[in-house]
Amino acid sequence: MQTFTDLRGQARPPADLPLFDAPATVRTFDSPEFRDVTFYEVEAKSILNRVPAAGRMPFEWTINVYRGCSHACSYCAFGDTPILMADGKTKPLAEVRAGDAIYGTIREGWFRRYAITRVTDHWSTIKPAYRITLEDGTQLITSGDHRFLTDRGWKYVTGLKPGPGQRHFLTTNSKLMGTGGFASPPKDGPEYRRGYLCGMIHGDGHVSSRMYKPPNEDLRRVDVFRLGLTDVEALHRTRRFLAEFGIFTHEYVFQRSSTNRKQLNGLVSNGPSNIAAIREVIAFPCVPSIEWQKGFLAGIFDAEGSYSGAAIRISNTDSTLLELIASCLRSLGFSFTFRTVDRGGARKPITRMRLLGGLREYLRFFHTVDPAITRKRTIEGQAIKSNVPLRVVSIEPLGVDVPLYDITTGTGDYIANGVVAHNCFARPSHTYLNFDAGRDFERRIVVKVNAPEVLRRELRRRSWAGAHVAMGTNTDPYQRCEGRYRLTRGVLEALRDYANPCSVLTKSPLLLRDLDLFVELAGTAGFSANLSIGTLDEEVWRRSEPGTPHPKARMAAVKQLVEAGIPCGILMAPVLPGISDSPEQLRAVVRAAADAGASHLTPLTLHLRPGVKEEFMPWLEEAYPELVPDYRRLYRGSNAPRAVREELAGRVRAEKRRHRTFASPTTPVTARRLPDPPPTASAPASDPEPATQLSLGLG
Repeated sequence: MQTFTDLRGQARPPADLPLFDAPATVRTFDSPEFRDVTFYEVEAKSILNRVPAAGRMPFEWTINVYRGCSHACSYCAFGDTPILMADGKTKPLAEVRAGDAIYGTIREGWFRRYAITRVTDHWSTIKPAYRITLEDGTQLITSGDHRFLTDRGWKYVTGLKPGPGQRHFLTTNSKLMGTGGFASPPKDGPEYRRGYLCGMIHGDGHVSSRMYKPPNEDLRRVDVFRLGLTDVEALHRTRRFLAEFGIFTHEYVFQRSSTNRKQLNGLVSNGPSNIAAIREVIAFPCVPSIEWQKGFLAGIFDAEGSYSGAAIRISNTDSTLLELIASCLRSLGFSFTFRTVDRGGARKPITRMRLLGGLREYLRFFHTVDPAITRKRTIEGQAIKSNVPLRVVSIEPLGVDVPLYDITTGTGDYIANGVVAHNCFARPSHTYLNFDAGRDFERRIVVKVNAPEVLRRELRRRSWAGAHVAMGTNTDPYQRCEGRYRLTRGVLEALRDYANPCSVLTKSPLLLRDLDLFVELAGTAGFSANLSIGTLDEEVWRRSEPGTPHPKARMAAVKQLVEAGIPCGILMAPVLPGISDSPEQLRAVVRAAADAGASHLTPLTLHLRPGVKEEFMPWLEEAYPELVPDYRRLYRGSNAPRAVREELAGRVRAEKRRHRTFASPTTPVTARRLPDPPPTASAPASDPEPATQLSLGLG
């Protein structure tokens, strides 16, 4: 098999990608910003792409030299990290699978609350690992790109580089949100099973031996065991545990369901040998082991306990059982209170024991003793409070690359060893290349290495009439890898040499590197630049575009371009309804654009095309859940209603009238524009890549 050499001198096989005839050359770079990024260098057949008329774009042709975007980030954690499942139990992250029900979070009012969600994707990678230690002893092993929820928002494990646009990252004293490290489950051995059966049968079962005289028959001894429960999980566990001790039972319907009652299922066993064996199994030990105590608390909780979200309670009237419950709770380090209620008449007083410590201790109880009934373990709707000692004590690079895992969920997050961890959203368009829709979009970048040469060939065609070409309409031509490949510069040089009008849209100040070419293009063919700056609101930017350059750095680039004589405008996009469209937020962008000398400013309300919508809505549910109903109403299709868009445009026009620096709508933004191609002109074959607004950069 033919191999290629990467930039580390290592042999790499070619990769076959759909849409491209020849295999791709696989390359990696040693520099930190590209440490986990793989580049697939391909020979493109064409580079000029016709924009579909249905796209309603103000240009006919576009060029995109990259597929995928290294602005995006990854979020992954160690495979042994326990994940909180929807049944209240935990499972190692490496064993979680798509379709599993787990806990995530949603925001309601002042609080973020636990919510059940589904896993939609699961994958692994090998990356440098970091160990995070919290003040309560919780330890987490993750990649540097992982994000955790703190009392001050989402933060990465590590920063990337100093200066403007540096992402928020954890430091010592950062406070994570959640309950802290999960307790280890009990060992499912004979001691635990004896304890469980003791708690369950003493709590809710019936074991008796009595003399009975049927009519017309002699007196005889009757030995019977009965247990009736509405929750079959505890019933089936009891039956299984009894069978492991050689005690066999029969399951039956004790009471059928009715309008006001659930069905009550029962277990029954008869005979002196079975009953004697049951009595032996459920006898109170003189010195109960720790595992027996865990089983006993699980059994008595399944039989007599309750969890309302406000507290765990276990109620009983038997003083011996109550003393044993208290002893087991103390032995396992739980604090509790109790209250005895006199019920009057001949009924015994009932004592209710209440566990203290809030959700952190409730989860520790569930995980330590492992009761069987899942409905009693639900924490759905419970608020995530900040009164748990979860400050970061240390962040240590382990110095080794280890297998790490990540998942995609409906809520955009999950609970990893008691803290709220961010997950990665998938990018469905990358599946056209047979790449994974999540991680691969960010770490497998397709590079059309022959783009400048192919463009020159296409510009030479007699059928090409010099139509305006827009760059940066799908993927940013100035993403980080452009600093290495310099393909965008090569494309601009070809457009300059053929005097072809063009424009660039980007979110990166890296475009200043090609300022000399912009000057030449503006003086001969016609050129304009546009920087996408949807907001100057620091919080909104960090939430919605965490991997992009700081908007103030982009605004400074506008000023530098204008001072060099380059028509440069601002695409105020995307404006997010209810998030970045307040009068103060719009006014800040317009004022800064005027100060920078922007030639034009065009607001664009968020457009959610298929593929982006599936990425945006989970992000919205995580970042601004209170707005989800409004967005579902506004975005029944790809666009917000016309009235919403016109109202936004009107407010921006009103702000622009305060300044005299902006061009009027009829003012041209290029020095010269060649005539449109004749109707008979044939279009070159195009790479099947849609022309749309810039990716939102969410993640």
